[in-house]
Amino acid sequence: MPDVAALGAWIEQFLPASVDDGQLADLAPLAGDAGFRCYYRLNTSPSLIGVLAPPEHENNPAFVAKGLALRKAGVHVPQIHGVDFSRGFLLLEDLGDDLFLPLLNPGSVDGMYGAAEKTLHAIQQTPADPTIFPDYSETLLRNEMALFPEWFVGKLLGLELDSGEVQLLEETFACLVSSALAQPQVVVHRDYHSRNLLLMADGAVGVVDFQDAVTGPFTYDLVSLLKDCYIRWPTALVRERALGFLREAWRHHGEGGDQISDDRLLGWFDLMGLQRHIKVLGIFARLWLRDGKSRYLDDLPLVLRYTLEVTQHNKEFEHFNQWFNERLLPAIVRQPWYRPWQQAGD
Repeated sequence: MPDVAALGAWIEQFLPASVDDGQLADLAPLAGDAGFRCYYRLNTSPSLIGVLAPPEHENNPAFVAKGLALRKAGVHVPQIHGVDFSRGFLLLEDLGDDLFLPLLNPGSVDGMYGAAEKTLHAIQQTPADPTIFPDYSETLLRNEMALFPEWFVGKLLGLELDSGEVQLLEETFACLVSSALAQPQVVVHRDYHSRNLLLMADGAVGVVDFQDAVTGPFTYDLVSLLKDCYIRWPTALVRERALGFLREAWRHHGEGGDQISDDRLLGWFDLMGLQRHIKVLGIFARLWLRDGKSRYLDDLPLVLRYTLEVTQHNKEFEHFNQWFNERLLPAIVRQPWYRPWQQAGD
C-alpha cells in the first residue's frame, strides 16, 4: 500500500517558504497515468502535488534531469521543490486540473493546438544532451512494436502467429524504423497528447508525464498530438496543421534548410503515426491484461482506425493491411470492447 503518511511527513520538510501549509495532512488522491506513480494534491496555498513514485518501477533521477532541462528551454513542466530518490517521494508544482481533453472542441481546437505546437517547438529546441535524452534507437523502436504481437495479437486476441506472419511483421517494422531514423532527430516528449497537456491560467501550456523523453524523430510528438488516441479531428485539419508545423520545424532541424516536399513530410508523419499506434495497441492491451486498467479498452477502436487508415492507403503496407483484415479483424469484432473502427472518434 502507498505510504501516504510517510510522504506527508517528508513533505513538511520541503515546503517552500512562500507556501501557506494550511491543512497539510489532507492529501487528496488524484487520478494517475499509465505508470506506477500515485499523485496527491496538498491543501496548501498555492496547492502542491506530492508524488509516490516507487524507485523499483520509476526512474526518478531521469524525471528530475529531464524536467530541469525542459524548464531551462522554456517549457512549463512542474517545478520540483523536493525529491527523495531512495523512497520515491517528490514535491511538485501543481499545474491545475484543466487538461486539454475535456476543453477541446471545434471552437477551441485552433487556439489550443496553436499553443501546444508553440510549446512543442520549444521542446524540439531543447539541447539533445545524450546523458539526459537517450536516443530513440532502432532497438527501442522495435521493442515498442513488439508489444503488438505479444500483448494485442497473442494475449488479447488469443492468436498464435506462424513463421510467415512473423516475417511480415518484421518487414513492416523494418520499414517503419527506417522512416523514423531518416528524419531530423530532436528532443521528443514521447507522449504528447491531450491527457498530458494542461491549459494554464495565463494561456500557457503545462506539460506533464515527460519522464520517458528521448532524442528521436521530429514528427513523433506532432503525430501524438494531432492523431491523439483519445480524440479525433477531421483529416483536412490534421493535414493542414501537420504541414504548417513540419515546414517550420524543417527550417530549424532539416539538412541545411534544404527544400523538402510536402509529400515527404506527410509520409514521415503518417508512418511515424503507424509505428506509434501499433505500439499503443500493445500497450493498451497490456494495461488491461497486466494492470487491470480496463478504461484503455474503450480507446482501442480509435487506435485501430488510425492504424488501418494508413495501411489501407499506402502500397508499402498492402500485405500488412490484407493480413490485418483477414487474420485479426475476425477475432477483433468478437471482443466486447469492439466498435466499428471506421466511425471510431466521430
